Amino acid sequence: MTEFAIITKDLTKKFGDITAVTDLNIDITYGTTYGLLGPNGAGKTTTVRMLNAIISPSNGTALVGGYNILNQANDVKTICGFLPESPGLYSKLTAKEFLEFIGELYYLPKDTISARIDELLDIFNLEGRENDLLEGYSRGMKQKVCLCAALIQDPKIIFLDEPTSNLDPAAARMVKDLISDLAKKADKTIFICTHLLDAAEELCDIIGIIDKGTLKLQGSPKEIVRSQDARDLEDAYLKIMGATRIEDLLSWRENGPNVDNLNKKEKKKLK
Repeated sequence: MTEFAIITKDLTKKFGDITAVTDLNIDITYGTTYGLLGPNGAGKTTTVRMLNAIISPSNGTALVGGYNILNQANDVKTICGFLPESPGLYSKLTAKEFLEFIGELYYLPKDTISARIDELLDIFNLEGRENDLLEGYSRGMKQKVCLCAALIQDPKIIFLDEPTSNLDPAAARMVKDLISDLAKKADKTIFICTHLLDAAEELCDIIGIIDKGTLKLQGSPKEIVRSQDARDLEDAYLKIMGATRIEDLLSWRENGPNVDNLNKKEKKKLK
């Protein structure tokens, strides 16, 4: 078996005249937590949907767990767990019924499904609410149920698209700890899409920075900081993306026009 959990070769996706991902080439070894970091619309979700064989690439290909996303889609889905950015739930089901349904989609034995549901509900502090309809759950609780669904088949490779979305700080901390434990103790390969610098720096062994569908730089957080001669990952990210710190955005106070000397019409233009 290859040492790589994920290999992409010139992976490209176009939607009409728009190219969402361009010639993506990454190699991710087993047991690695990889973070695809970039702003909204950078191509992160498109990438992870291709790697889960949900959508087909326009060009190129990828191996996920040794399976080709082009002609072994069912095998890819069997070994992967996927938490989408905007997961869907059946609101008229209870949490337990929904997780039973997901478990049956993977053809898990009923006793295995039951045991894993109990374990996951305990981990995410949802015990006592398993028989309540999902329509009565808060957004954070729904996110927890979706995380349970992504983990129920004990996948080798876990894809998490903005995993702390909609979670309060305490729940987000718990999810980060769970991701860390899955990587270190359960030896899972984890692929995280995020625009949160702190989450990427804390959780990821390797970070790929993507913008407008193009992978701009890849390496460990320390390697990325060093490569940009930056103070920290935030500083490096801003340099790579050509972005500007807030103090630079406010430099008009020193270098801009003297507002006090403008008439009312000119002041209105600045608002």
